[in-house]
Amino acid sequence: MFNHTTVLLHETVDGLNIRPDGIYVDCTLGGAGHSEYLVQQLNDQGKLICFDQDTTAIENAKIRLADHLHKITFVHANFRDIKEKLQELGLDRVDGILYDLGVSSPQLDTPERGFSYNHDAPLDMRMDMTASLSAYDVVNDWEFNDLVRIFYRYGEEKFSKQIARKIEEARKHAPIETTGQLVELIKDGIPAPARRKGGHPAKRVFQAIRIAVNDELGAAEESLQDAIELLAVNGRISVITFHSLEDRITKTIFKEAASYPELPPNLPVIPEGMEPHLKLITRKPILPSEEELLNNNRSRSAKLRIAEKIKDEGRV
Repeated sequence: MFNHTTVLLHETVDGLNIRPDGIYVDCTLGGAGHSEYLVQQLNDQGKLICFDQDTTAIENAKIRLADHLHKITFVHANFRDIKEKLQELGLDRVDGILYDLGVSSPQLDTPERGFSYNHDAPLDMRMDMTASLSAYDVVNDWEFNDLVRIFYRYGEEKFSKQIARKIEEARKHAPIETTGQLVELIKDGIPAPARRKGGHPAKRVFQAIRIAVNDELGAAEESLQDAIELLAVNGRISVITFHSLEDRITKTIFKEAASYPELPPNLPVIPEGMEPHLKLITRKPILPSEEELLNNNRSRSAKLRIAEKIKDEGRV
């Protein structure tokens, strides 16, 4: 059974204004905490569609949500396929969608998956175990400049070049096969004074490699755009992010959909068809409470943004 403490549980689900007979999508099933709380609020006419690219998560959820399976459809797919998969289910509009982005606690806590810098394991980091690209491929095959780019862009790592150089030198002699080997190379690439502050020295590079392996930012951007289109009028979307890159993408997409286009000055009326599609429910992100921070260390960087569909771009 997954050991998983759900972040911002009530805030995320309650923010969707659940209708008992509505249709909802959990794009990141994970440990099924959000899904469990949500599905309990649905009657037998309500539906919940749960996406996860990790079959272990789906199998666990079938046990955890056993009493509600008649209301649930599980989809083994990346949430970037949300539009296509919902169309296959005969759905073109839903009443609410939630995302809990990033890696799930159970994936971090399964050492052999290779997500954690605290356990020595084969370099993997695939959320979908059937995917071809793994952390081993990135670390051993990607060019120096590509490593520098992802470490800096996805991990905001100041010592990207030094770390990439250490990796490049080491792999000339033998492949880098484990997370433990990678951690030591990262430490070697960071000056000692910098290693002593700001948490684990490998945190940023591991995050960067994980994002690259799973194309997390590309998938999030694609999926969020489609999700807004799929919402019915008055439907809501809740998005939890865990680092600035995800939050920036979410904030930008929400803001664009909630803004008027640039119009000539002194225009007396907004032309039909140019009104915003979204209303921001949260102007500033919701953060975990002090109590949640005390009880769940992994919630410390979480931010929740919520928006509501006010106009359907596909229908007048």
